[in-house]
Amino acid sequence: MDYKTIAVLGAGSWGATVAQHLSTLGHEVIVWHRNRGELDVMRNERRHPFLPQLEFDNRIRFIDDVTLFESSDIVVFGVPSHGVRDVAAKMAGQIGDAVVVNLAKGIENDTLMRMSEVIGEVGRIGDKRIVTLTGPSHAEEVAEGVPTTVVAAGIDGATTELVQKAFSSDTLRVYANVDIMGAELGGSVKNVIALAAGTCDGIGFGDNAKAALITRGIVEITRLGVAMGAKVQTFSGLSGIGDLIATCLSRHSRNRAVGEQIGKGRKLEEILSEMKMVAEGVRTAKSVHALRERNGIEMPICEATFAVLFEDVDPKEAVRNLMTRDLIYEHD
Repeated sequence: MDYKTIAVLGAGSWGATVAQHLSTLGHEVIVWHRNRGELDVMRNERRHPFLPQLEFDNRIRFIDDVTLFESSDIVVFGVPSHGVRDVAAKMAGQIGDAVVVNLAKGIENDTLMRMSEVIGEVGRIGDKRIVTLTGPSHAEEVAEGVPTTVVAAGIDGATTELVQKAFSSDTLRVYANVDIMGAELGGSVKNVIALAAGTCDGIGFGDNAKAALITRGIVEITRLGVAMGAKVQTFSGLSGIGDLIATCLSRHSRNRAVGEQIGKGRKLEEILSEMKMVAEGVRTAKSVHALRERNGIEMPICEATFAVLFEDVDPKEAVRNLMTRDLIYEHD
Protein backbone atom coordinates (compact mmCIF):
# COMPACT_ATOMS: atom_id res chain seq x y z
CA MET A 1 0.00 0.00 0.00
CA ASP A 2 1.48 3.34 -1.06
CA TYR A 3 1.25 6.60 0.85
CA LYS A 4 2.30 10.07 -0.21
CA THR A 5 4.15 10.73 3.04
CA ILE A 6 4.35 9.42 6.58
CA ALA A 7 5.43 12.05 9.10
CA VAL A 8 7.08 10.97 12.34
CA LEU A 9 7.01 13.59 15.11
CA GLY A 10 9.70 12.77 17.65
CA ALA A 11 12.85 10.77 16.97
CA GLY A 12 13.73 9.27 20.32
CA SER A 13 14.75 5.64 20.24
CA TRP A 14 11.31 4.26 19.37
CA GLY A 15 10.11 7.04 17.08
CA ALA A 16 13.35 6.91 15.09
CA THR A 17 13.25 3.14 14.87
CA VAL A 18 9.70 3.27 13.53
CA ALA A 19 10.73 5.91 11.00
CA GLN A 20 13.53 3.76 9.63
CA HIS A 21 11.26 0.70 9.61
CA LEU A 22 8.66 2.56 7.56
CA SER A 23 11.29 3.79 5.14
CA THR A 24 12.56 0.25 4.51
CA LEU A 25 8.98 -0.67 3.58
CA GLY A 26 9.11 1.88 0.78
CA HIS A 27 7.11 4.69 2.38
CA GLU A 28 8.25 8.29 2.01
CA VAL A 29 9.16 9.38 5.55
CA ILE A 30 9.84 12.79 7.06
CA VAL A 31 10.99 13.17 10.67
CA TRP A 32 10.78 16.07 13.09
CA HIS A 33 12.66 16.11 16.40
CA ARG A 34 12.61 18.73 19.14
CA ASN A 35 16.31 18.56 20.07
CA ARG A 36 18.18 20.41 17.32
CA GLY A 37 21.58 18.94 18.18
CA GLU A 38 20.31 15.38 18.04
CA LEU A 39 18.38 16.17 14.86
CA ASP A 40 21.56 17.41 13.18
CA VAL A 41 23.37 14.19 14.08
CA MET A 42 20.60 12.14 12.51
CA ARG A 43 20.35 14.33 9.42
CA ASN A 44 24.08 14.72 8.75
CA GLU A 45 25.57 11.47 10.04
CA ARG A 46 22.56 9.22 9.29
CA ARG A 47 22.80 7.54 12.68
CA HIS A 48 20.93 7.79 15.96
CA PRO A 49 22.69 9.44 18.92
CA PHE A 50 21.44 6.85 21.44
CA LEU A 51 21.11 3.67 19.38
CA PRO A 52 24.39 2.87 17.61
CA GLN A 53 22.77 -0.02 15.71
CA LEU A 54 20.22 2.33 14.13
CA GLU A 55 21.33 3.88 10.85
CA PHE A 56 19.05 5.89 8.57
CA ASP A 57 18.80 5.45 4.85
CA ASN A 58 19.07 8.48 2.61
CA ARG A 59 15.38 8.52 1.74
CA ILE A 60 14.36 9.85 5.17
CA ARG A 61 14.11 13.64 5.37
CA PHE A 62 14.71 15.38 8.70
CA ILE A 63 13.05 18.73 9.45
CA ASP A 64 13.50 21.09 12.39
CA ASP A 65 10.20 23.01 12.31
CA VAL A 66 7.14 20.92 13.09
CA THR A 67 4.82 23.59 11.72
CA LEU A 68 6.34 23.32 8.25
CA PHE A 69 5.89 19.66 7.50
CA GLU A 70 3.97 18.74 4.36
CA SER A 71 0.50 17.25 4.44
CA SER A 72 0.84 13.52 5.12
CA ASP A 73 -1.41 10.50 4.90
CA ILE A 74 -0.20 9.17 8.26
CA VAL A 75 1.21 11.22 11.15
CA VAL A 76 3.06 9.29 13.85
CA PHE A 77 3.35 10.79 17.34
CA GLY A 78 6.68 9.44 18.61
CA VAL A 79 7.25 11.90 21.47
CA PRO A 80 7.23 10.84 25.16
CA SER A 81 3.85 11.00 26.91
CA HIS A 82 4.60 14.29 28.68
CA GLY A 83 5.32 15.93 25.31
CA VAL A 84 2.21 14.73 23.48
CA ARG A 85 -0.03 17.62 24.53
CA ASP A 86 2.45 20.27 23.38
CA VAL A 87 3.05 18.65 20.00
CA ALA A 88 -0.67 18.02 19.48
CA ALA A 89 -1.30 21.71 20.14
CA LYS A 90 1.35 22.69 17.58
CA MET A 91 -0.22 20.39 15.02
CA ALA A 92 -3.85 21.43 15.60
CA GLY A 93 -5.41 22.26 12.25
CA GLN A 94 -2.42 21.02 10.22
CA ILE A 95 -3.04 17.31 10.12
CA GLY A 96 -6.04 17.47 7.80
CA ASP A 97 -7.54 14.07 7.06
CA ALA A 98 -4.41 12.11 8.00
CA VAL A 99 -4.56 9.02 10.16
CA VAL A 100 -2.71 9.58 13.45
CA VAL A 101 -0.64 6.82 15.05
CA ASN A 102 0.30 7.23 18.70
CA LEU A 103 3.41 5.49 20.04
CA ALA A 104 3.49 7.03 23.53
CA LYS A 105 2.66 4.99 26.63
CA GLY A 106 1.42 7.02 29.55
CA ILE A 107 -1.47 8.72 31.35
CA GLU A 108 -1.43 12.47 32.01
CA ASN A 109 -1.05 13.38 35.68
CA ASP A 110 -3.42 16.35 35.79
CA THR A 111 -6.18 15.21 33.44
CA LEU A 112 -5.77 11.40 33.73
CA MET A 113 -6.27 11.26 29.97
CA ARG A 114 -4.79 8.56 27.78
CA MET A 115 -2.55 9.65 24.93
CA SER A 116 -5.13 9.10 22.19
CA GLU A 117 -7.56 11.24 24.17
CA VAL A 118 -5.01 14.04 24.46
CA ILE A 119 -4.22 13.92 20.74
CA GLY A 120 -7.89 13.90 19.82
CA GLU A 121 -8.92 16.76 22.08
CA VAL A 122 -5.94 19.09 21.71
CA GLY A 123 -5.20 18.29 18.07
CA ARG A 124 -8.89 18.47 17.13
CA ILE A 125 -8.77 15.04 15.51
CA GLY A 126 -11.73 12.66 15.33
CA ASP A 127 -11.48 9.47 17.40
CA LYS A 128 -11.90 7.26 14.34
CA ARG A 129 -8.68 8.60 12.83
CA ILE A 130 -6.48 7.77 15.85
CA VAL A 131 -4.69 4.45 16.33
CA THR A 132 -2.29 3.46 19.10
CA LEU A 133 0.59 1.11 18.24
CA THR A 134 1.69 -0.76 21.34
CA GLY A 135 3.04 -4.06 22.63
CA PRO A 136 6.37 -5.72 23.55
CA SER A 137 8.64 -3.78 21.21
CA HIS A 138 12.00 -2.62 22.52
CA ALA A 139 13.53 -0.29 19.96
CA GLU A 140 16.95 -1.90 20.34
CA GLU A 141 15.61 -5.20 19.00
CA VAL A 142 13.32 -3.80 16.30
CA ALA A 143 16.25 -1.76 14.96
CA GLU A 144 18.20 -5.01 14.55
CA GLY A 145 15.35 -6.77 12.77
CA VAL A 146 14.52 -9.13 15.64
CA PRO A 147 11.02 -10.64 15.08
CA THR A 148 8.49 -8.52 17.00
CA THR A 149 4.71 -8.45 17.31
CA VAL A 150 2.63 -5.43 18.29
CA VAL A 151 -1.00 -4.29 18.32
CA ALA A 152 -2.64 -1.50 16.34
CA ALA A 153 -5.65 -0.45 18.42
CA GLY A 154 -8.38 1.98 17.38
CA ILE A 155 -12.14 2.29 17.52
CA ASP A 156 -12.56 2.22 13.73
CA GLY A 157 -11.79 -1.11 12.10
CA ALA A 158 -10.94 0.29 8.68
CA THR A 159 -8.47 2.83 10.07
CA THR A 160 -6.89 0.25 12.33
CA GLU A 161 -6.45 -2.19 9.46
CA LEU A 162 -4.91 0.55 7.33
CA VAL A 163 -2.21 1.10 10.00
CA GLN A 164 -1.82 -2.65 10.42
CA LYS A 165 -1.00 -3.06 6.73
CA ALA A 166 1.21 0.04 6.52
CA PHE A 167 3.46 -1.02 9.42
CA SER A 168 3.65 -4.80 8.96
CA SER A 169 6.74 -6.53 7.57
CA ASP A 170 8.47 -9.90 7.76
CA THR A 171 10.06 -8.82 11.06
CA LEU A 172 7.25 -6.71 12.56
CA ARG A 173 3.85 -8.41 12.71
CA VAL A 174 0.95 -6.12 13.60
CA TYR A 175 -2.32 -7.40 15.07
CA ALA A 176 -5.50 -5.28 15.04
CA ASN A 177 -7.65 -4.54 18.10
CA VAL A 178 -10.67 -2.26 18.54
CA ASP A 179 -10.14 -1.84 22.31
CA ILE A 180 -7.89 1.21 22.27
CA MET A 181 -8.63 1.97 25.93
CA GLY A 182 -7.46 -1.45 27.07
CA ALA A 183 -4.41 -1.39 24.81
CA GLU A 184 -3.31 2.01 26.11
CA LEU A 185 -3.94 1.14 29.76
CA GLY A 186 -1.98 -2.08 29.41
CA GLY A 187 0.94 -0.30 27.77
CA SER A 188 0.95 2.44 30.40
CA VAL A 189 0.34 0.66 33.70
CA LYS A 190 2.82 -2.12 32.92
CA ASN A 191 5.58 0.47 33.33
CA VAL A 192 4.60 0.89 36.98
CA ILE A 193 4.75 -2.87 37.51
CA ALA A 194 8.14 -2.91 35.76
CA LEU A 195 9.45 -0.37 38.28
CA ALA A 196 8.40 -2.80 41.02
CA ALA A 197 10.02 -5.71 39.18
CA GLY A 198 13.28 -3.80 38.90
CA THR A 199 13.12 -2.94 42.58
CA CYS A 200 12.93 -6.65 43.36
CA ASP A 201 16.00 -7.18 41.17
CA GLY A 202 17.86 -4.45 43.01
CA ILE A 203 17.01 -5.90 46.40
CA GLY A 204 18.25 -9.28 45.22
CA PHE A 205 15.05 -11.30 45.04
CA GLY A 206 14.81 -14.21 42.63
CA ASP A 207 12.57 -15.82 40.05
CA ASN A 208 9.82 -16.68 42.52
CA ALA A 209 9.26 -13.02 43.40
CA LYS A 210 9.46 -11.87 39.77
CA ALA A 211 6.96 -14.47 38.60
CA ALA A 212 4.54 -13.53 41.38
CA LEU A 213 4.92 -9.84 40.62
CA ILE A 214 4.17 -10.26 36.91
CA THR A 215 1.21 -12.53 37.58
CA ARG A 216 -0.38 -10.34 40.22
CA GLY A 217 0.59 -7.26 38.21
CA ILE A 218 -1.56 -8.25 35.25
CA VAL A 219 -4.41 -8.82 37.70
CA GLU A 220 -4.11 -5.20 38.84
CA ILE A 221 -3.87 -3.86 35.29
CA THR A 222 -6.92 -5.88 34.25
CA ARG A 223 -8.86 -4.81 37.33
CA LEU A 224 -8.31 -1.15 36.50
CA GLY A 225 -9.01 -1.62 32.81
CA VAL A 226 -12.30 -3.44 33.32
CA ALA A 227 -13.40 -0.84 35.89
CA MET A 228 -12.82 1.85 33.27
CA GLY A 229 -14.66 0.00 30.51
CA ALA A 230 -11.94 -1.91 28.66
CA LYS A 231 -12.33 -5.50 27.46
CA VAL A 232 -10.93 -8.16 29.77
CA GLN A 233 -9.43 -10.21 26.90
CA THR A 234 -7.20 -7.32 25.84
CA PHE A 235 -5.05 -7.81 28.92
CA SER A 236 -4.25 -11.42 28.05
CA GLY A 237 -2.84 -10.23 24.72
CA LEU A 238 0.27 -8.46 23.43
CA SER A 239 -0.60 -5.04 24.85
CA GLY A 240 -1.30 -6.58 28.27
CA ILE A 241 0.63 -9.59 29.53
CA GLY A 242 2.96 -9.56 26.51
CA ASP A 243 4.20 -6.02 27.08
CA LEU A 244 4.32 -6.60 30.83
CA ILE A 245 6.58 -9.63 30.51
CA ALA A 246 8.98 -7.87 28.15
CA THR A 247 9.21 -4.73 30.28
CA CYS A 248 9.66 -6.57 33.58
CA LEU A 249 12.37 -8.92 32.28
CA SER A 250 14.34 -7.04 29.64
CA ARG A 251 17.76 -5.50 30.03
CA HIS A 252 16.50 -2.82 27.60
CA SER A 253 13.69 -1.67 29.92
CA ARG A 254 14.32 1.78 31.34
CA ASN A 255 11.55 1.38 33.90
CA ARG A 256 12.96 -1.90 35.18
CA ALA A 257 16.43 -0.31 35.32
CA VAL A 258 15.17 2.63 37.40
CA GLY A 259 13.47 0.22 39.79
CA GLU A 260 16.66 -1.78 40.13
CA GLN A 261 18.59 1.29 41.22
CA ILE A 262 15.88 2.13 43.74
CA GLY A 263 16.10 -1.41 45.09
CA LYS A 264 19.82 -0.85 45.59
CA GLY A 265 19.07 2.15 47.78
CA ARG A 266 19.51 5.08 45.42
CA LYS A 267 17.13 8.06 45.39
CA LEU A 268 14.76 8.63 42.49
CA GLU A 269 15.90 12.19 41.78
CA GLU A 270 19.52 11.10 41.49
CA ILE A 271 18.65 8.26 39.12
CA LEU A 272 16.52 10.41 36.81
CA SER A 273 19.13 13.16 36.66
CA GLU A 274 21.56 10.72 35.03
CA MET A 275 19.17 9.43 32.38
CA LYS A 276 19.14 10.59 28.75
CA MET A 277 15.90 8.74 27.95
CA VAL A 278 12.52 8.74 29.70
CA ALA A 279 11.20 6.16 32.18
CA GLU A 280 7.48 6.67 31.63
CA GLY A 281 6.46 4.63 34.66
CA VAL A 282 7.55 7.27 37.16
CA ARG A 283 4.95 9.79 35.98
CA THR A 284 2.40 7.08 35.30
CA ALA A 285 2.63 5.86 38.90
CA LYS A 286 1.02 9.15 39.99
CA SER A 287 -1.78 8.80 37.45
CA VAL A 288 -2.47 5.19 38.39
CA HIS A 289 -2.64 6.19 42.06
CA ALA A 290 -5.32 8.74 41.16
CA LEU A 291 -7.22 6.37 38.86
CA ARG A 292 -7.26 3.68 41.54
CA GLU A 293 -8.80 6.10 44.00
CA ARG A 294 -11.31 7.39 41.44
CA ASN A 295 -12.49 3.86 40.60
CA GLY A 296 -12.38 2.52 44.15
CA ILE A 297 -10.32 -0.60 43.40
CA GLU A 298 -7.34 -2.31 45.00
CA MET A 299 -3.96 -2.21 43.25
CA PRO A 300 -1.50 -3.08 46.02
CA ILE A 301 1.61 -3.45 43.84
CA CYS A 302 1.01 -0.10 42.12
CA GLU A 303 0.28 1.53 45.48
CA ALA A 304 3.45 0.09 47.00
CA THR A 305 5.42 1.42 44.02
CA PHE A 306 3.86 4.85 44.45
CA ALA A 307 4.78 4.82 48.16
CA VAL A 308 8.40 3.91 47.42
CA LEU A 309 8.74 6.56 44.70
CA PHE A 310 6.95 9.48 46.31
CA GLU A 311 6.42 8.79 50.02
CA ASP A 312 9.95 7.66 50.92
CA VAL A 313 8.85 4.17 51.96
CA ASP A 314 11.73 1.70 52.16
CA PRO A 315 11.45 -0.89 49.33
CA LYS A 316 11.93 -3.83 51.69
CA GLU A 317 9.22 -2.48 53.98
CA ALA A 318 6.90 -2.11 50.98
CA VAL A 319 7.47 -5.76 50.07
CA ARG A 320 6.81 -6.86 53.65
CA ASN A 321 3.56 -4.90 53.62
CA LEU A 322 2.52 -6.64 50.41
CA MET A 323 3.33 -10.09 51.77
CA THR A 324 1.45 -9.58 55.03
CA ARG A 325 -1.80 -8.22 53.63
CA ASP A 326 -5.03 -10.01 54.54
CA LEU A 327 -5.17 -13.45 52.93
CA ILE A 328 -7.66 -13.71 50.06
CA TYR A 329 -8.75 -16.08 47.28
CA GLU A 330 -6.60 -15.85 44.17
CA HIS A 331 -9.52 -15.15 41.82
CA ASP A 332 -11.84 -12.58 43.30
